[in-house]
Amino acid sequence: MPHKKGHRVAADVKADILRRVKEGGISVAQAAQEHGLHETTIYDWLSKGADGAPTLGEFVRIKKEKDALLQLVGELTLQLSSGQKKR
Repeated sequence: MPHKKGHRVAADVKADILRRVKEGGISVAQAAQEHGLHETTIYDWLSKGADGAPTLGEFVRIKKEKDALLQLVGELTLQLSSGQKKR
């Protein structure tokens, strides 16, 4: 059952939930269900606590982009390398 609006979650519980989502690999949905919170509450915490760092969603997107770019660089390096050997 979700908490009523205005109900405060203890700082240590909030920190534990955020740590488990960020580092422990549990989903926001699972954490919300376990603690009787709305998922949007946890997403709000994630975005407010970022202090200039990317949100979890942004981090995942950035990691995927980085991996795609590294793969592209690898492919281009191979193409350039094989092109130079043919001369």
